[in-house]
Amino acid sequence: MPRTRKARLRVAKADPWSVMKVSFLLSIALGICTVVAVAVLWMVLDAIGVFSTVGDTIMGATGSGTDGGFDLESFLSLPRVLTFTSLIAVIDVVLATALATLAAFLYNLSAGFVGGVELTLAEDE
Repeated sequence: MPRTRKARLRVAKADPWSVMKVSFLLSIALGICTVVAVAVLWMVLDAIGVFSTVGDTIMGATGSGTDGGFDLESFLSLPRVLTFTSLIAVIDVVLATALATLAAFLYNLSAGFVGGVELTLAEDE
């Protein structure tokens, strides 16, 4: 019968620099995934005709005899949507990196008072 070895460890400090680097890389990956997901979603919605159908309805509702109305298809074009998504992704990268680094500083402060988070690690032999 295998014996399990256990060790109780305490995370007493999180290095803010390493937390910042890891959170930056994970935020970049999440930002790239967001842009790709929005591009795929836009292409699927365009392929099934959602923008043209909704655009025709809006154009009919907002148009008059001389004016064509609001053109949803030109407003929600792929370059415009991807530009907006990229801007949001960049803001998200900056905010997530800053918040994770701030969280590391706050964890270090609170770990000084209460001792940190205790973990029990097990190793099968």
